[in-house]
Amino acid sequence: MDFVETNNILSVLDNYMLESADNIALKLAQDFRNRRIEKNLTREQVAEHAQVAVSNIVRFEQKGLISLKNLIAIAMTLGYTSEVKNIFQTPKYSTMEELTQIRRNTGKKKAHKIK
Repeated sequence: MDFVETNNILSVLDNYMLESADNIALKLAQDFRNRRIEKNLTREQVAEHAQVAVSNIVRFEQKGLISLKNLIAIAMTLGYTSEVKNIFQTPKYSTMEELTQIRRNTGKKKAHKIK
């Protein structure tokens, strides 16, 4: 098995392993910490710039727990404003039926219960 094939398999396994909200939160926290360190920023520097308590950043990095507002603030501090802003911008679908439903509902202001 070559390097590319192994990476593809690992990528699929990573996506499979991230099924729970807790696992995704921990992965986000790990990625945040990695980006913070790559930029040579301390927790205190991020906290000051984002106007977030250092304790919130510590809790996020260690447990994956953070408020949405604080997550947005620290993401913006690291330059991820557009990624956060556009998280739900593009419709996602798994089947052609879902795509058809999305197209039918585009522009609507409310969802209605299916009878």
